[in-house]
Amino acid sequence: MSDLVLFFDIDGTMLHTGGAGQKAMELALREEFRVPEPFEAVHTAGRTDRGIENEVFARCGIPLTDSERQRFTRAYLDRLPDCLRELPGGLLPGVRPLLEELSRNSRVHLSLLTGNYAEGAWIKLQHFDIAHFFTGGAYGDHHPERDDVARTALSHVQSTLQKQVPGDAIWVIGDTPADIRCARAIGAKAAAVATGIYAAAELHPHTPDVLFHDLADTTQVLSHLLASLQTN
Repeated sequence: MSDLVLFFDIDGTMLHTGGAGQKAMELALREEFRVPEPFEAVHTAGRTDRGIENEVFARCGIPLTDSERQRFTRAYLDRLPDCLRELPGGLLPGVRPLLEELSRNSRVHLSLLTGNYAEGAWIKLQHFDIAHFFTGGAYGDHHPERDDVARTALSHVQSTLQKQVPGDAIWVIGDTPADIRCARAIGAKAAAVATGIYAAAELHPHTPDVLFHDLADTTQVLSHLLASLQTN
């Protein structure tokens, strides 16, 4: 009997933070590194925190040393909870009922595939009370490229399940072209959700296997994601 692996992105796919993540990074850079406008002309959607960190450090002349990286990461994570409380955020439409339904199916494995630092990811999930739906995943702590995060995610879940999982039994669910690309990097199917900064018309040319305007229609979303289980 086949299993189904669902890799969920976080920001723009399951929740929005009102910009709390970027705000916390900005505060860390301003207060710890005295960088006045750290995110000017920096594109962040769909990228890993490590990739963003690399670009900002290079632009601002901060040495890419382990100690400076650790200093920045700690400063960011220390500020993130307050930013989440202060800025308006919430779960996106349909996310909680979808996760509730999926979590009831013993053949479905819910995992994370996110560009967030691991600790930052869990701070966000706990803040919005959906952390209990997930047991692990892959994160943006070490990989500048999202495709490499996807490869780590696949390796992790196959190690956990102690078996190979075919690509047609894996979905990557995300809100950016980068999520679609990283699905292809591991031979998985891509479900694009137009709840982030990319509209459906902008995601469509990247040819996801399915494109949702949002996740509000639980029945419709489940019918697409669980279709392969019906034939096994």
